[in-house]
Amino acid sequence: MSEQVSEPTDDVSAVHRAARVEDAVHEVLEGWLRKRGWSATVVPYTGYGAPGWVRVMGRVMVSRPDRRRQRKPGKVRGWRSFTTVSAKDAPFAVEVGGRRHELVADRGGFIDTVLEADLEPGWRHVLVSSGDGEPVEAPVRIVDPAARFGVVSDIDDTVMVTALPRPLLAAWNTFVLDEHARAAVPGMAVLYERLTTAHPAAPIFYLSTGAWNVAPALTRFLSRHLYPLGPLLLTDWGPQRDRIFRSGKAHKLAALRRLTQEIPWVKWLLVGDDGQHDPEIYRTFAESHPDHVAAVAIRTLSPTQTVLAGHLPSAAERPPTASDQAGNRWVSAPDGAGLWSMLSVSGVLD
Repeated sequence: MSEQVSEPTDDVSAVHRAARVEDAVHEVLEGWLRKRGWSATVVPYTGYGAPGWVRVMGRVMVSRPDRRRQRKPGKVRGWRSFTTVSAKDAPFAVEVGGRRHELVADRGGFIDTVLEADLEPGWRHVLVSSGDGEPVEAPVRIVDPAARFGVVSDIDDTVMVTALPRPLLAAWNTFVLDEHARAAVPGMAVLYERLTTAHPAAPIFYLSTGAWNVAPALTRFLSRHLYPLGPLLLTDWGPQRDRIFRSGKAHKLAALRRLTQEIPWVKWLLVGDDGQHDPEIYRTFAESHPDHVAAVAIRTLSPTQTVLAGHLPSAAERPPTASDQAGNRWVSAPDGAGLWSMLSVSGVLD
C-alpha cells in the first residue's frame, strides 16, 4: 500500500536571506555532482516511537557512485562531515509495518517524519530509500508503555571529551581530529550501563547542539566506547529559515518538551555538564515540567576548565531552588563513578 505525503511548498520570501544563499550554493553543487554521475542516497539516523507511531529520521545526501574511493570511517577528519552535499527537496520512501509511505525531504535533505506504525516495544527497523537506490535499514527504539524511567544525556563534555569551553581546542577537536582521537569521559559508559540494567525498559536519548553532519561519527563513537544505543537529537548546521544561527538552548528545551508530549509516562534523568548551559536548561525545564523529571545529574568540569569557561561558580554548585526542593533531585560529580554513587543514595533508582 502506498501513501503520498509531501511537505507544503516553501514560501521563498519567508526564508532568511542567508538560507536562500546557502540553498543556491547547494543547488549549484548538487547539479554539478549529479552531472558527474553522483546520486542520492539515504543516511539513516536512529529513530524512536511507541506502539502506534514511529519517528523516522535521516538525511538524503548526494554521494559518489564509486564507494571504494570513500575513506574508512575511522580516518574521517571532522571537517569532512561539514563539506557534504545534501539533496534538497529529495523524494524518499519509508516502509514500515507493511506500508510504504512516499514523502519529500526538506531544504537540507533532512528526513524527520512521524508515521503510524504498530511496532512491538524494543529495537526495530524500518526501510528508507531514495529514488532508485537500495533501501537502507534505520533502527528505531519503540518505547515500552510500561517504562517509567528514561535518560536524556548531553554529549559534548558529558560523554565525550571535546573541551567546548576552550574555543580553539574545540575547533581543533571538531574539524581536524579523526574519530579515534576523541576520548570518552571516565565512567559515563559504565554509569549508563548500570542505569539501563537497573531499568531494562528505560530508553536513552543523546541530546546535543551538535550538527546532524556528525551523527554517523557520534554513533560510531558511542558504540566503540560501549555506550547504550539510543536516538540522537541534534540540530541543522548552517543558516535557518528564520535566522542565521540556530539557538542551542531553544533546541534542547524544544526537544525535551517534545519528549514529554510523545512519551508522557516516562520520568527523565537529565545528564549534562557545567561547562556550557546544561544546568540552566535543565533547571528551566524542571521548573515547567516537574512531573517529568526524575533527577538531574551534572558532570562538573575541572577547576581549570571552569575558569577557562568563565563559570565562577558553576550553575551545578548553586543551592537548590524551591523547584529543586519540590522533588527534582540534583547531583553533581566529576565523573560517572561519582554520579552513580550519588544517584544510588538519592533514591532515584528505586
